[in-house]
Amino acid sequence: MDKKDIQLGCLKKINIQLVALEKILNEILLATATDSKSSAGDKHETSTSMAQLEQEKLTKQINILLSQKDKLLTIKTDTLHNKIGIGSVVITNRGGFYLSVGIGKFESKDSEFFAINPEAPIAKLLIGKKITDKIIYNDDSFEILNVF
Repeated sequence: MDKKDIQLGCLKKINIQLVALEKILNEILLATATDSKSSAGDKHETSTSMAQLEQEKLTKQINILLSQKDKLLTIKTDTLHNKIGIGSVVITNRGGFYLSVGIGKFESKDSEFFAINPEAPIAKLLIGKKITDKIIYNDDSFEILNVF
């Protein structure tokens, strides 16, 4: 397992989410276009307003994912870390973390990792630490086993 594999796993999750959201958005756009040709009155206006709100919400979610994807692609996968920082992969006795973007749990090859934003509370505790250091988060002890 290397950092490039972990980054690719993270990108895969983002791309799957993007495809799903874009599909829903396209279905809403198609339904709205079809509905506008056959409906009239207050019920139609309510339906159109609800569809427009849903479109805005989906567009916002898509833009957030695209921003996360851009941030992820700026992280150099060939940089090794002695101390934990942005772009570090951290293996603890409680699981693996990738300090990059906050998309949660994802799979990379045969392992599960959590992609966490460097501003997340646990990330703030990890940053600057090194192998064998320990942190306490939510009353749980995390021992740092490896950093790369």
